[in-house]
Amino acid sequence: MHRDIESYLEACAGSIAELVRIDSSQADPLPGKPFGEGAAQALRRFLLLAESFGFATRNYDNYVGEVIFGSGEPFAILCHLDVVPAGSGWTHDPFGGEIADGKIYGRGATDDKGPAVICLYCLKALKDAGFAPARTIKLIAGCNEETGWKCIEHYNACAEMPKEGFSPDADFPVIYAEKGILHIRLDYPLADAPFTALRGGERENMVCDYARAEGAAFDPARGEKYGVAAEGDGIAAHGRAAHASTPEAGENALEKLLRYFAEESEGAARVAADLFDDRLGLRQLRDETGSLTLSPDVASYREGVLSVLADIRYPASMRREEILGRLEELGVPCTVLHAQAPLLSEKEGALVSTLRRVYEQETGQAAEPIAIGGGTYARALERGAAFGPEFPGEPSTIHQKDEYISLDNVRRLLRIYCAAIRALTEGEKKG
Repeated sequence: MHRDIESYLEACAGSIAELVRIDSSQADPLPGKPFGEGAAQALRRFLLLAESFGFATRNYDNYVGEVIFGSGEPFAILCHLDVVPAGSGWTHDPFGGEIADGKIYGRGATDDKGPAVICLYCLKALKDAGFAPARTIKLIAGCNEETGWKCIEHYNACAEMPKEGFSPDADFPVIYAEKGILHIRLDYPLADAPFTALRGGERENMVCDYARAEGAAFDPARGEKYGVAAEGDGIAAHGRAAHASTPEAGENALEKLLRYFAEESEGAARVAADLFDDRLGLRQLRDETGSLTLSPDVASYREGVLSVLADIRYPASMRREEILGRLEELGVPCTVLHAQAPLLSEKEGALVSTLRRVYEQETGQAAEPIAIGGGTYARALERGAAFGPEFPGEPSTIHQKDEYISLDNVRRLLRIYCAAIRALTEGEKKG
């Protein structure tokens, strides 16, 4: 099959680039388009491609769609077509789908349009080779993974979610556990605010890469100390975006701005201590899935209140009530905006073991199942795992500027996902 799958590489890369050219970040809803025009257009394009390959498809009201192949007990491959906003600092058009230097550049190339398209081409390759799956494969493509999972809620209301499957939206070799997720809003009263306006960040799950305040006097010496600069009639800080599950990979612009103002405002100093100095010791909580992470990623100030939206990833063995109890100690209003329970699958179960074996066979590298802080669709399943597309030791650009997927990795992923889908959906061998 490996030699045959190579013949799909060029077409697959072209389809990834075409889909990346659609800005499918969440926008204001339109009639029949709950997440805006871009997300609906990306889903239509994806399903039309699947139909051109001869697959049956369903579009559930532009919330989510599915591609269907085979018959028998359902098996899910869960992907998403929405993306986080582009952010700043790109050297390639974030929605250009440019193929250069052996890479496909653009928002969503790796997270998660690239893997979604690759899995679709794997289904085509298996179908073209005469493979008849013993299970009904449902390649499910959501449009709201990055900002709330309303797509999965809608799917569960309209259809029956398969009990087992994988999501190609994380890391190799195979992920059996994911931390719990909380998105919260903390409302800090700032009686001594030294600014009249402050805004920063775009999404709760994306490290803030730009923050700006207005109505404040600029101190050049202090600005140099904290990496803050005068910008027009305001004061601004630039950082580096990253996925909120790994805030250490980014540089939080909001932290720079708050530390700058902390020298003249007790209120700003308190916010900085609570959220960046870990005054409550939240980041000391840990288990086999790692330490708790807290990433304050969006902020706005109005009428004497600084509201901060934060992304928290907590150990899988803990309950969210425990975390919320700790947060009460901050003594400020805390509102839960979004919550997802952790994923904790059987490390030695059939699903995880099969994916591990496929990875080892296709890469020649010994592997152990891992746990992560990121949240994938795998936790929407009774028996789920996350499986790639990022390889150990390679740089990650998801949620960062100049996101890309290399053509070499497209080639490798075509082989790996084909082998995994076959192994998990073929019938019993006879003879």
